[in-house]
Amino acid sequence: MDTKLIKEIIDIVERSSISELEIEEGGCRIRVGKSKDKTRVQEIKQFVPAKSETEPKVALNDSLPEGDAIPAPMIGVFYTAASPDAKPFVKTGDKISKGDVLCIIEAMKLMNEITADKDGEIVEICALNGQVVEFGQTIFRIA
Repeated sequence: MDTKLIKEIIDIVERSSISELEIEEGGCRIRVGKSKDKTRVQEIKQFVPAKSETEPKVALNDSLPEGDAIPAPMIGVFYTAASPDAKPFVKTGDKISKGDVLCIIEAMKLMNEITADKDGEIVEICALNGQVVEFGQTIFRIA
């Protein structure tokens, strides 16, 4: 990965409210995060999925939550409403139609509206407002 690009990514993370950003490009993954006192960079050459210790363990006989998963189309900060004082776009139990705005994901200072790709009902909201979501992470379940 280009050193200039890494420096730009570090600068973006330092200036933003997000605490961590992970990017994959050309067989290389880079994770940039910040703590109270400094920004850290971790470059991972091999793609080996890491299990989080806080990740829930699913036994073989446990069933997955009902509904179709709606994954995050990008890495960014998940917002349930257009502004802190606005009402959420959707709540659990809401009926939705194709094209309805479900949430906003902020990526690189751009606010991206995430819309429903089909009609249904919100069964579960899987991300917390203000949380950084990963590409492909389930953010909603609809039935």
